[in-house]
Amino acid sequence: MLHIFLDSSPLGLISNPAQSVEVVDITKWAKRCLAEGHKIYVPEVIDYEIRRELVRSGKTAGVRKLDSLRQTFRYVPITTSAMNLAADLWAQSRNRGTPTGDPKKLDIDVILSAQALSLGIPQAELIVATENSKHISQFAPAEEWQNIYP
Repeated sequence: MLHIFLDSSPLGLISNPAQSVEVVDITKWAKRCLAEGHKIYVPEVIDYEIRRELVRSGKTAGVRKLDSLRQTFRYVPITTSAMNLAADLWAQSRNRGTPTGDPKKLDIDVILSAQALSLGIPQAELIVATENSKHISQFAPAEEWQNIYP
Protein backbone atom coordinates (compact mmCIF):
# COMPACT_ATOMS: atom_id res chain seq x y z
CA MET A 1 0.00 0.00 0.00
CA LEU A 2 1.21 3.48 -0.90
CA HIS A 3 0.52 6.75 0.88
CA ILE A 4 0.26 9.23 -1.99
CA PHE A 5 0.51 12.94 -1.20
CA LEU A 6 -0.80 15.24 -3.92
CA ASP A 7 1.24 18.23 -5.04
CA SER A 8 -0.44 21.26 -6.63
CA SER A 9 -0.44 20.07 -10.26
CA PRO A 10 -2.23 16.76 -9.59
CA LEU A 11 -4.63 18.31 -7.05
CA GLY A 12 -5.35 21.18 -9.43
CA LEU A 13 -6.25 18.72 -12.17
CA ILE A 14 -8.37 16.47 -9.97
CA SER A 15 -10.29 19.46 -8.60
CA ASN A 16 -10.93 20.90 -12.06
CA PRO A 17 -14.61 20.49 -12.98
CA ALA A 18 -13.77 20.63 -16.71
CA GLN A 19 -13.52 17.29 -18.46
CA SER A 20 -10.30 17.66 -20.43
CA VAL A 21 -8.37 14.53 -21.37
CA GLU A 22 -5.82 15.18 -18.60
CA VAL A 23 -8.54 15.72 -15.97
CA VAL A 24 -10.26 12.48 -17.00
CA ASP A 25 -6.93 10.61 -16.95
CA ILE A 26 -5.91 11.76 -13.48
CA THR A 27 -9.39 11.13 -12.09
CA LYS A 28 -9.26 7.54 -13.40
CA TRP A 29 -5.74 7.20 -11.94
CA ALA A 30 -6.91 8.38 -8.51
CA LYS A 31 -9.89 6.00 -8.57
CA ARG A 32 -7.58 3.08 -9.48
CA CYS A 33 -5.22 4.03 -6.64
CA LEU A 34 -8.08 4.02 -4.13
CA ALA A 35 -9.50 0.76 -5.54
CA GLU A 36 -6.09 -0.88 -5.05
CA GLY A 37 -6.06 0.17 -1.39
CA HIS A 38 -3.65 3.07 -1.62
CA LYS A 39 -4.31 6.18 0.45
CA ILE A 40 -4.35 9.62 -1.16
CA TYR A 41 -3.66 12.72 0.90
CA VAL A 42 -4.43 16.40 0.40
CA PRO A 43 -1.85 18.42 2.35
CA GLU A 44 -3.32 21.66 3.70
CA VAL A 45 -0.57 23.77 2.13
CA ILE A 46 -1.46 22.39 -1.32
CA ASP A 47 -5.18 22.86 -0.71
CA TYR A 48 -4.35 26.50 0.09
CA GLU A 49 -2.25 26.91 -3.05
CA ILE A 50 -5.09 25.65 -5.28
CA ARG A 51 -7.96 27.23 -3.31
CA ARG A 52 -6.53 30.77 -3.29
CA GLU A 53 -6.56 30.98 -7.09
CA LEU A 54 -9.99 29.38 -7.39
CA VAL A 55 -11.39 31.91 -4.91
CA ARG A 56 -9.58 34.83 -6.58
CA SER A 57 -10.95 33.96 -9.99
CA GLY A 58 -14.48 33.21 -8.75
CA LYS A 59 -14.42 29.55 -9.77
CA THR A 60 -17.03 28.31 -7.31
CA ALA A 61 -17.46 24.93 -9.00
CA GLY A 62 -13.73 24.31 -8.54
CA VAL A 63 -13.95 25.30 -4.86
CA ARG A 64 -16.87 22.90 -4.35
CA LYS A 65 -14.96 20.09 -6.06
CA LEU A 66 -11.87 20.84 -3.95
CA ASP A 67 -14.05 20.75 -0.82
CA SER A 68 -15.44 17.36 -1.86
CA LEU A 69 -11.93 15.96 -2.23
CA ARG A 70 -11.38 16.55 1.48
CA GLN A 71 -14.03 13.86 2.00
CA THR A 72 -12.78 11.49 -0.72
CA PHE A 73 -9.10 11.69 0.20
CA ARG A 74 -7.35 12.21 3.54
CA TYR A 75 -6.88 15.85 4.49
CA VAL A 76 -3.62 16.64 6.32
CA PRO A 77 -3.72 19.86 8.35
CA ILE A 78 -0.55 21.86 8.91
CA THR A 79 0.92 21.17 12.34
CA THR A 80 3.63 22.86 14.35
CA SER A 81 5.84 19.77 14.09
CA ALA A 82 5.48 19.78 10.28
CA MET A 83 6.39 23.47 10.13
CA ASN A 84 9.40 22.90 12.39
CA LEU A 85 10.52 20.08 10.12
CA ALA A 86 9.94 22.30 7.07
CA ALA A 87 12.25 24.94 8.56
CA ASP A 88 14.92 22.28 9.13
CA LEU A 89 14.58 20.93 5.57
CA TRP A 90 14.66 24.44 4.11
CA ALA A 91 17.85 25.29 6.02
CA GLN A 92 19.51 22.00 5.05
CA SER A 93 18.81 22.58 1.34
CA ARG A 94 20.20 26.12 1.55
CA ASN A 95 23.31 24.90 3.37
CA ARG A 96 23.83 22.20 0.70
CA GLY A 97 23.51 24.81 -2.01
CA THR A 98 20.36 23.19 -3.45
CA PRO A 99 17.54 25.65 -2.70
CA THR A 100 14.17 25.07 -4.33
CA GLY A 101 13.14 28.71 -4.54
CA ASP A 102 13.81 32.31 -3.70
CA PRO A 103 15.00 32.65 -0.07
CA LYS A 104 12.42 35.38 0.61
CA LYS A 105 9.44 33.34 -0.55
CA LEU A 106 7.48 30.67 1.26
CA ASP A 107 8.74 27.31 -0.01
CA ILE A 108 5.61 25.22 -0.48
CA ASP A 109 7.60 22.19 -1.71
CA VAL A 110 9.40 22.04 1.65
CA ILE A 111 6.16 22.41 3.62
CA LEU A 112 4.46 19.72 1.51
CA SER A 113 7.41 17.38 2.09
CA ALA A 114 7.43 18.09 5.82
CA GLN A 115 3.69 17.44 6.05
CA ALA A 116 4.21 14.03 4.42
CA LEU A 117 7.28 13.13 6.47
CA SER A 118 5.81 14.25 9.79
CA LEU A 119 3.13 11.54 9.72
CA GLY A 120 5.74 8.85 10.41
CA ILE A 121 4.90 6.76 7.35
CA PRO A 122 7.82 4.53 6.29
CA GLN A 123 9.52 6.17 3.30
CA ALA A 124 9.17 2.96 1.27
CA GLU A 125 5.37 3.45 1.44
CA LEU A 126 5.32 7.23 0.95
CA ILE A 127 5.35 9.13 -2.33
CA VAL A 128 4.52 12.66 -3.41
CA ALA A 129 2.61 12.71 -6.70
CA THR A 130 3.81 15.75 -8.59
CA GLU A 131 4.93 17.19 -11.90
CA ASN A 132 8.13 18.52 -10.29
CA SER A 133 9.90 15.58 -8.68
CA LYS A 134 13.33 17.23 -8.90
CA HIS A 135 12.68 19.78 -6.15
CA ILE A 136 10.55 17.63 -3.86
CA SER A 137 12.73 14.52 -4.06
CA GLN A 138 15.44 16.39 -2.13
CA PHE A 139 13.19 16.03 0.89
CA ALA A 140 10.74 13.15 0.34
CA PRO A 141 10.16 10.38 -2.21
CA ALA A 142 8.48 11.96 -5.25
CA GLU A 143 7.43 10.92 -8.72
CA GLU A 144 5.35 12.31 -11.56
CA TRP A 145 1.82 11.11 -10.93
CA GLN A 146 1.66 9.37 -14.33
CA ASN A 147 4.58 7.15 -13.24
CA ILE A 148 2.90 5.98 -10.03
CA TYR A 149 1.20 2.75 -11.00
CA PRO A 150 -1.70 1.64 -8.85
